[in-house]
Amino acid sequence: MALRHFLTLRDLSSSELQSILARASELKRLQHEKQIFQPFVGKVLGMIFEKSSTRTRISFEAGINQFGGSAIFLSPRDTQLGRGEPIEDSSRVISSMLDIVMIRTFGHEIVEQFASYSKVPVINGLTDDHHPCQLLADLQTYQEHRGSIEGKTVAWIGDGNNMCNSYIEAAHMMGFKLKIASPKGYEPKPEFLSEFAHCVEVFDNAEDAAVNADLIVTDVWASMGQEEEQKLREQAFANFQVNEKLMDIAHPDCLFMHCLPAHRGEEISEHMLDHKNSVVWDEAENRLHAQKALMEFLLNEQIK
Repeated sequence: MALRHFLTLRDLSSSELQSILARASELKRLQHEKQIFQPFVGKVLGMIFEKSSTRTRISFEAGINQFGGSAIFLSPRDTQLGRGEPIEDSSRVISSMLDIVMIRTFGHEIVEQFASYSKVPVINGLTDDHHPCQLLADLQTYQEHRGSIEGKTVAWIGDGNNMCNSYIEAAHMMGFKLKIASPKGYEPKPEFLSEFAHCVEVFDNAEDAAVNADLIVTDVWASMGQEEEQKLREQAFANFQVNEKLMDIAHPDCLFMHCLPAHRGEEISEHMLDHKNSVVWDEAENRLHAQKALMEFLLNEQIK
C-alpha cells in the first residue's frame, strides 16, 4: 500500500501534476454533463479547519459527495486538537477511522506532523507557508483557457505569502517564469527564493513584473491572522494594486486570477474581477474539479 500525502506541490512529480490537471478537466466535463461517477462509495473524508473557509470546505465536501463518499467537518471546537491533545495522538486516532484527511491550519509543521503519524493520505488545505490546492485550480484554469503554461511568464503582484510560495514551486515544476512584485519587507523568504533563482525574479514595483506577462495573479494584502496589520499593509501595498492600467502593460491575452475572497478597491480595482481577461470564477469552480482529481489520485495510490 503506497501512502501518499499532498502537503506541497513537490509531493508530486511534474508528470503526476500534469496528469492530475488533465484528469481535473475530464472530471469537470463529466460533472457538467451530469454524469454520475462514484468510485469511492463508503469512503469518508475528514476536514479539519483551524482557519475558516468558503471555497475549501464547499469544494472538498461537494467533491467527496459527488464521488459517492461523505465528509466530516471538524473545527477546534469539535475536537481535542483545540484542547491541547498532541497532534501525533490525534492523527493516530482520526486516521484510523477515516480514508483521507484535509487540514486547513496555521503552521506548516502542523500538517507535516499530522501526516507523519497518519495511516491515510493527508492534504494541505492551506497553511501559512503553502496553498498547493489553489495552485492545482489555477494551473487547470490557465491550461483550459490558454493551453500549456510552460515557457510563459506569470506575474505575482503583492505579498510574498503562502500563495506566492506555491507559485514559486509551480514555476519550477511547470517550466514557466515567475516575476514577483512585492513591497520591501514583504518579499518571499530569501531561503525559499534561493532554491528557485533559475525561474523566479523579484521586483520592487508592479509595472516591471507585469511587462509581457501571460498571467497576473494577486491576493489580499492582509491574510487571515494579519488583520492587526491592515492599516500598515494598506500603506505599504498602495502601489501594488492590480487594475486595468496594469493589465494594459501585460501581454494582450494576459489572464487575471485571484484566489478569493477579494477586497475591491484594495489589492484590485473595483471592476477587476469582471475584466474581459479575468478567469476568477472559473478558477474558483476549478477548486472542486482539481481537488476531486487529487483525492482520486491519492486514494487510488493507497490501494496499489
